[in-house]
Formats: sequence, structure tokens, C-alpha cells
Amino acid sequence: MPRLLMPLAAAMTMLTLAALPAEAECYADYKAKQDDPLRLHYGVAQVSVCDKAAAEAELAPRLAAAGWVLLNVLGVFGPEGLEERKASAAEYFLRF
Repeated sequence: MPRLLMPLAAAMTMLTLAALPAEAECYADYKAKQDDPLRLHYGVAQVSVCDKAAAEAELAPRLAAAGWVLLNVLGVFGPEGLEERKASAAEYFLRF
């Protein structure tokens, strides 16, 4: 490869790598409900994007398939936040 093209090839490689999605683990904690009779639960679920709005869009249909209505996503976080939420989520820890 000619010397003049080497910096261009390196720059293109860096741009390609920067465009690839990050493979970081992401989780959301949320509240959901069922009606008749009213039931509420707090849960933690793995989501594909660490963004609150994206997590809401991803979780709503998952919960609906099991008869739950998503009330809200409280937040999104990485694996470092899992252990502190495990007891509170109980049976809904990574269920959906």
C-alpha cells in the first residue's frame, strides 16, 4: 500500500469501528400493573439500549404479552446496579 494511503486506510478503519454498536449490558427498572384485580410490581429487565425512552418502547410489548401494563421506567443502568435491585424486584428480577 502506498505511504500516502496508509493514513486514509487507518482513518477509515477507525470510523468503521466507531460506527459499530457497543456490546455493553444494560438494564432498566420499571413499575407495571394489571387490572381487575389491581396488581402492581416492580421489576428489573435487560434491555438492548441504555436509554429510558428506548427501554420503555422495548419493555411495553414484553409486559403486555404477559398481561401487564408498563407504568414507567424508573431508570437505566449497567450491571453494577443489578445486585442492589435484586431483592426489591424479587420474582420480577430479569423475568421480562
